[in-house]
Order: sequence, then structure tokens, then C-alpha cells
Amino acid sequence: MAFAPFIHARCCYNPFIGPQRNGSSHGPVGNSSFSSSSSSCSSSSPCSSSSDLNHSWRLPGFGSQAMSTSTLGTFSSSNSIGNVQNKPDHLLVLVHGIMASPSDWTYFEAELKRRLGRNYLIYASSSNSFTKTFTGIDGAGKRLADEVLQVVHKTESLKRISFLAHSLGGLFARYAIAVLYNNSSSLNSSSMPNDPCNSSKKGVIAGLEPISFITLATPHLGVRGKKQLPFLLGVPLLEKLAAPIAPIVVGRTGSQLFLTDGKPYKPPLLLRMASDCDEGKFISALGSFRSRILYANVAYDHMVGWRTSSIRRENELIKPPRRSLDGYKHVVDVEYYPPVSSAGPHFPPEAAQAKEAAQKSPSTNNTEDYHEIMEEEMIRGLQQLGWKKVDVSFHSSFWPFFAHNNIHVKNEWLYNAGAGVVAHVADTLKQQEPSSFAPLASL
Repeated sequence: MAFAPFIHARCCYNPFIGPQRNGSSHGPVGNSSFSSSSSSCSSSSPCSSSSDLNHSWRLPGFGSQAMSTSTLGTFSSSNSIGNVQNKPDHLLVLVHGIMASPSDWTYFEAELKRRLGRNYLIYASSSNSFTKTFTGIDGAGKRLADEVLQVVHKTESLKRISFLAHSLGGLFARYAIAVLYNNSSSLNSSSMPNDPCNSSKKGVIAGLEPISFITLATPHLGVRGKKQLPFLLGVPLLEKLAAPIAPIVVGRTGSQLFLTDGKPYKPPLLLRMASDCDEGKFISALGSFRSRILYANVAYDHMVGWRTSSIRRENELIKPPRRSLDGYKHVVDVEYYPPVSSAGPHFPPEAAQAKEAAQKSPSTNNTEDYHEIMEEEMIRGLQQLGWKKVDVSFHSSFWPFFAHNNIHVKNEWLYNAGAGVVAHVADTLKQQEPSSFAPLASL
């Protein structure tokens, strides 16, 4: 399939760059270097500051050459990696969501192989299949990290690493990269000679150079709050009852998603994951990637709301365009949000009191107060980094209410409305390849 033109249908701009958000809530746009400092987690301040390393988004378009259709399959045996002939140097880890398995990536993986070529080792994670997703984000993240290390150790040719995760898998991946992060290792300066941001200061993931971190409909802010878990229809009573029931249904993962995990005085896991703390350098690990990209369903997703999947506040949700970008059906908008300077998230005494009330005697008022505090603090932490946000709308598809599965084409025959999203992800990944930076050498 030939590459689609990279021109927005409405505004005539590159859909992989998008317009810049204007306003006081966002920092200046442009190249920025990465530096970080960290401090231990505490009850009042679980995070440390970390500036963004994101490179300039004014990148050249793609060439028109055909891509090889031969690449490696999933890591099904040691022989499949030990006898590599094409010697892939870029590991792309696919991470599925709740109660799912590697088979959910069948269509997506096949398309990525066809479009990306032989430089990629595409590996669909299998360490957290089905009910293992109930054991907690931290437990699943550690298993994923161990799994990635096994793949890396058996494939000596690997130099770069990217993650592509769907739904809950995005939170597993965020935890895993913090486990795998090392800021003391030096990157091979010749691996990306034309990358102006190539620097050992960025750190490495599993000993490899981090390139792209992409999530599809991931609840980055949890699922507590109005319409964050859309199948509850925004009904206050249902949302009130969901929090205490969730741990019964989906175990530790449920309490973590509803931000009620741990002792009242301890910040919930998702807040800690918006910071650098003793548990992990979560922000530094995310910041080490050249790009961080969020794909979010603007509507019809019954599992994950638009706000949490795109890391936005309620007042930042504007009516999305109705028209798809040229060549990418149902992808309706792409925007880059630059980093915002912040001291990072905090867990003030009033948050601890609100958490205790939400745990012991949940009511519409106290759970709403607690969520509002936590949501703002998580956003403050995560917006220290720049993010590219891609809005997806299946309003014109035959089965729009399958948006959560459409966005990654869980099944080719039932959820193929997401084929345009798959194409957009593949082309986004290709944009980060070394050849994409060649013209920068003359700058």
C-alpha cells in the first residue's frame, strides 16, 4: 500500500505534527534537552521535576519506496530469534489489555510486518494474558519487564526499542519501562548519527535506545470520575458503586484503576507513576523516549473515556472534527502538546483525607472531591513531558460502539473499522526511523 499524503484534510498540515496548542496552560514549542532530578516519595510530594527531551516535531515526510514484507514474527521460541538472518535492530513490544492475549494483535502485527520491514522485531507480549491482568499494574509491569529482558538477551542485534500498548496494557508498559530504565548507560552515538537529540543523558530502556511509546485507549488517569468508565453512563450511583465492587471483580488492578489502593496516607499507584520516586523513575523513563503518542477515542468507547485516554482536563475537551485525515479513516485530529514546567504531582493532607473517605464511606460528594484532586495532580505530573495526541472517532463506522476494540482491530472481521488507525500508527513508527532524519544533517 502506498503511503498516504501527510496533509490534514481541513487545515492543510502534516497530521503527524498537528497544530500547536496555544494558551497559558502549555509551554513553548521547540527543541528541548532532557534533564531530571529526583527525590524520594513522601506523603506530601511523591514526585520530582523532570524536563522534556522531546525533539523537534518538524520532521521530513516519508519517501515513496516500497517496504519489505519479510520480518520476524512473535517471539515464540528461542530458535526463532537465535537464527535471525535479517538481524533486526528495533524491538517493538506489543502489550494487550485486560482479559486479553497476544492473539488480539494478529491483524495489527501482520500489518506492522508488512509496512515496517525487516529492521523490526515485533514481539507480542504474553506474560500477562487473561486473568493475570487482575494481579495489579505493578505486578504485571514487572512481569512484562522480565519478558522484555529475555527477548533482548536472546537478540544481540537489537539497538532500539519501542512500545505499542492497548488499553490497560499502556499502564503495564509505563510501569515496565520504569523497571527497565537506566540513566547511567551510554548510548552508541553512531546509532542515530542524524538525531540532534542523541544523548546519553536520555537514558536507556533494557539497554536499548528508546524511540516511541504509543498507547491506544489507555486509562492513564484511571477510571474514576464522570464518564471515565463510559459503560456506567455517567450515572452517579453506578459510579459510586463501581469503586468498591471493582477489586472484587478484577482484583488489585481494580482498586488501582479507581485510585483506592493502599493505605489512606499513601499516594495511589497511578499518582506515583506520574512522578520520579523510590519505586521507579516513571517520568524519566517516559521522557527518555523520542516520542510519546496517545491515541484516544473521542466517543463510543465503552471502557475508557476520552479524558483519561488523552490526558486532558474536562475543559480541554473540545468538539472534535468530523472528517478523517486523508488516508487515515476515523483518525480525525493530531495535536502536539509541549511540556509544561511543573513541580510535579503532590499528595497533600486533604487528598489523604479524601482518599480515606472514598475508601471507607464512599459517597457521591467525597469520591468526586477525591477524584478531582487526583486527576489534577496526575495531569500535572504527566504534562511535564510533551505528548502527541491523536483523536479517533468511529461515529461513521457500522459498529461505532465497538470503538474500544476497533482502535486496535482486535478481530479483523468484526473490528476492521480501525484499519486507518493501524496505518497511522505504522507510518508514525516509520517517521522515527534513522532515514527520516537524514535531511537534518544539513541543518
